[in-house]
Amino acid sequence: MSLAVVRDRYENYRQLMRWDKPIGTLLLLWPTLWSLWIAANGRPHLSIVAIFCLGTFLMRSAGCVINDYADRDFDAHVARTSQRPFARRAVSEKEALLLTAILVALSFLVVLPLNTLTKLLSVPALLVAASYPFTKRFFPMPQAYLGIAFSFGIPMGFAAETSAVPTLAWLLLLANLFWVVAYDTAYAIADKPDDLRIGIKTAAITLGDYDVACVMVCHAIFLAMMCGIGAHLGLAWPYYLSLAAAAALMALQYRDIKDRDRAKCFRVFLENNRVGAVVFVGVALSYWLG
Repeated sequence: MSLAVVRDRYENYRQLMRWDKPIGTLLLLWPTLWSLWIAANGRPHLSIVAIFCLGTFLMRSAGCVINDYADRDFDAHVARTSQRPFARRAVSEKEALLLTAILVALSFLVVLPLNTLTKLLSVPALLVAASYPFTKRFFPMPQAYLGIAFSFGIPMGFAAETSAVPTLAWLLLLANLFWVVAYDTAYAIADKPDDLRIGIKTAAITLGDYDVACVMVCHAIFLAMMCGIGAHLGLAWPYYLSLAAAAALMALQYRDIKDRDRAKCFRVFLENNRVGAVVFVGVALSYWLG
């Protein structure tokens, strides 16, 4: 096999795992970091933080491969995804399944140093992540299912730091689920014309003219729940300042999605990385200054 072929194969795999687009990893990572800091009262073990960062990267990579495998007959018909490796027939089904198996195996090796409860929780986390892409065939709100998949790092974070998953962890998971529904519905609005044509189900399609309202209501519920969590924990003023900044960022999102412009809706999805980062800074500073 020539060097050029190897280079092309690597580039195809890199795109398949979305290593060139880290936004998904970041959106997964921020709530995981919130949970680690909260569970450890602002002083998480650095080794656990490192494990979760690497595990998040590997599982997101595996999720992307499975997603493209599941959507292999649809992506070529969607403008935004038409150049993905599967859509342009640059990788085979066998290659994708083998790559997924390798990534999952690496993810399991990464969590081996953690306690038994965390390892047990990794099983449903994997099952939810792997099954999500297929829910778009029949479930009218796959964004809610994605919200579970993108929030499972929260109970795992509590389990890793405290060997328990308290009610607070599940409330934080629920709050994050509403945030995921908000930003992924904005993402779905961008693909709505293509999804209607090929028969994919999304929250944007199910909600019809109420799709934009759903985004903003879910953002509001997320902020309200995060305020309640902060009050319960007695977090300091930087936390609430971060939520105010997040609220301002979300208000700006409405300006960009209200007309349902596809490019602007996709940009709004990307900008939620700032929301997650701002909240994390607020959590970390609250414990540092508290």
